Amino acid sequence: MAKRTHSALSAASSPFRGRDIGIDLGTANTLVYERGRGVVLDEPSVVAIDTNTGKVLAVGAQARQAVGRTPGSIMATRPLKGGVITDFEATEGMLRYFIRAVRDGKGRGRSPRVVVCVPSGVTGVERRAVVQTADRAGARSVRLIEEPIAAAIGAGLPVHEARGSMVVDIGGGSTEIAVISLGGMVVARSVRVAGDALDSAIASWIEREYTIAVGERTAEEIKMSLGSGEFVPVRGRDKHTGMPKVVQLSPEEIGEAVERPVRSIVAAVQAAFEECPPELYGDIMERGMVLTGGGALLHGLDERLMKETGMPVTVADEPLGCVALGTGRCLEEYDKLESIFAA
Repeated sequence: MAKRTHSALSAASSPFRGRDIGIDLGTANTLVYERGRGVVLDEPSVVAIDTNTGKVLAVGAQARQAVGRTPGSIMATRPLKGGVITDFEATEGMLRYFIRAVRDGKGRGRSPRVVVCVPSGVTGVERRAVVQTADRAGARSVRLIEEPIAAAIGAGLPVHEARGSMVVDIGGGSTEIAVISLGGMVVARSVRVAGDALDSAIASWIEREYTIAVGERTAEEIKMSLGSGEFVPVRGRDKHTGMPKVVQLSPEEIGEAVERPVRSIVAAVQAAFEECPPELYGDIMERGMVLTGGGALLHGLDERLMKETGMPVTVADEPLGCVALGTGRCLEEYDKLESIFAA
């Protein structure tokens, strides 16, 4: 479905088409979709700030390189936690940078209409904060779409049909679970356990078992190695002796390290099934659930969910880009799909 969507976007008929953008504002990465062009930007959601002046020094990949390596006067921060904004000034600077990067070379023109994805569990205050931040960053108008809806559209699910579709979107800060029918969420659950929680669990397990302190980037690399079947070398400083230390993590140990957050994700999916109306439950028994987001690539998670729920489970063709692609489709068919916007 994603490939067909991309090919359909090549024919932009309006001179203003390319100015509308959709933003998958994620805890770990931000993807930007430009109307008529597709996904044009994919950067880490990281901002480097001069603490003396408050000036934004770097954004995205350049700022991520500074995490854990900055002098005292520079702070590299991730301004979103659990899919919601925790540092408004840093987020505004990040959005302004991304919007300008997409519009670079297009002249002054009018500011773009912007659609931003938000977790289904955000509060009204958090929604207003996203709108105000995007507005200050240079948007002409701002609409919100809930992430499970965008993920389902991006995965090619028939969200407007009178039958149940189920999506489990596992991002960096939150896992969004939804049963969708007739363009709306019949069941929605949002738990702030996802990729970051997996990384944190790995780092904590290594510190507890081997007294080695590792950073978030190392923990993420270890997580991504799960499924390789190989031992993973971990280098760090022994917290007791202060000396360098190297250990070899087995696949079984990595699996043990992530067990608690994986169990929480499985429990949230099971709880969503308990709320599901019988008719839609039958649809999902027949068609299964679809996993999207970076967490969908965690080795063995699809099999674990299948075993624990008894339902068919598939991973979307482009799990990392489903939310951005779904947002893009809403941009391409703005008037037709306007009813699904959350604000």
